[in-house]
Amino acid sequence: MNLRRGAVGILACTAGTALANNYAVQPALGDVARSTGTSAAAIGLVTTAALTGCIAGFAFLLPLADRAAPRRLVAGQLLLLTAGLGLAASARGPVLLLVAYVVIGAGASVSAAASTIAGRGVPPQRRGAAVALVAAGMSAGILLSRLVGGALADALGWRGMLLAFAGLVLVCAAGAWLRLPAERPAPTGGYLATLTALPGLLRRYRTLRRAVLTGSLWYFAFSLVWVALTVRLAQPPYALDAAEIGLYSLAGALGFAALPVAGRLGDRFGPRRVICASMATAVAGAALLCTGLDRPAVTAAGLALVDTGCFTAQAANQTRILGVDPRRGGSLSGVYLLLYFLAGVVGSALAAPLVTSGGWPAASGAVLGALLLAGLLALPRDPRDDAGRPGRGRPGRPGGRWWLGGRLSPRTAAPASPPAPRAAS
Repeated sequence: MNLRRGAVGILACTAGTALANNYAVQPALGDVARSTGTSAAAIGLVTTAALTGCIAGFAFLLPLADRAAPRRLVAGQLLLLTAGLGLAASARGPVLLLVAYVVIGAGASVSAAASTIAGRGVPPQRRGAAVALVAAGMSAGILLSRLVGGALADALGWRGMLLAFAGLVLVCAAGAWLRLPAERPAPTGGYLATLTALPGLLRRYRTLRRAVLTGSLWYFAFSLVWVALTVRLAQPPYALDAAEIGLYSLAGALGFAALPVAGRLGDRFGPRRVICASMATAVAGAALLCTGLDRPAVTAAGLALVDTGCFTAQAANQTRILGVDPRRGGSLSGVYLLLYFLAGVVGSALAAPLVTSGGWPAASGAVLGALLLAGLLALPRDPRDDAGRPGRGRPGRPGGRWWLGGRLSPRTAAPASPPAPRAAS
């Protein structure tokens, strides 16, 4: 399956628009709580509900990327997302609101399908750049979601903001239907067999296990820091409104700018080195955040570095996973992202209690510790992390090994000598 010209750009826009709906409501959580009669402590569960929906989407919908026609899969999930936004806009109490955000999260998981489709639809030597472009769309969606969501909530109310996002999602659904391929990928088995095989993939591929562990740590930190920031800045002595809190999302612009470069570097030097550099950047940002929130410029700089590190590391991690077996990219990504977002659920759920019990120092300290551990775990070199990269660590060369948990795959003949050291990443 080859993508048509401009299809990767459409996938990037679709991924960003879909994922934005998980975060756009965050600056307006105080307004939502007052409107629906929800306590300040419980309203943080809206973000948790969205991430829970994403997990369900990764488990049950993302494996369809290996079986369904891209235009049907992407357009269908976007319609599901639109329905969830309409349901949330009509909610009068917390229960219906939380159910709606589970549906929204399931629809927003189409962003992962977009990444899988992009990585599989281009030549292997361009896979890192394609995945990074979709990741740039995701980061732009996250970056602009809080800013635009806060501004629209002030202008139209939080219900009007959700309906405005629903209209934008419908536009993306139309673009996906018109430009994405209509042919189905060759399935590797039945749908139920695919689902039951997911746990086995984690046991089989050491590369996948390492990616899950490191990625979960940095997404735990990312989710925790943004929810904790929203909760703390809404409290005295800051008492910022939704639009003012949303302005902090502009700090993520650095991550958006860095992603295309990180994609090209990943194609050239391998994902591991990009991940290590990304974690060093994120740790530096978390250290700045640990100094407190009294200096907005320092806070913005810390958020920029944390976002940059997490975004670029995620793009490199997904490139590494897709390289294991592009034919099963949806299933491999489903396993990875299910556990990755589960860590995000934990981070989001812990944010408000940490701020309540230990203030900002407790929340920022937890973020710094998680990022430090992720960086340390990413340091060891292992040739098996290059599973699926063509030829001795350089894009475009045939004859490379496919390492699967220490054994050679029968798909490719083994060379007479081990891979050169530079193939490890």
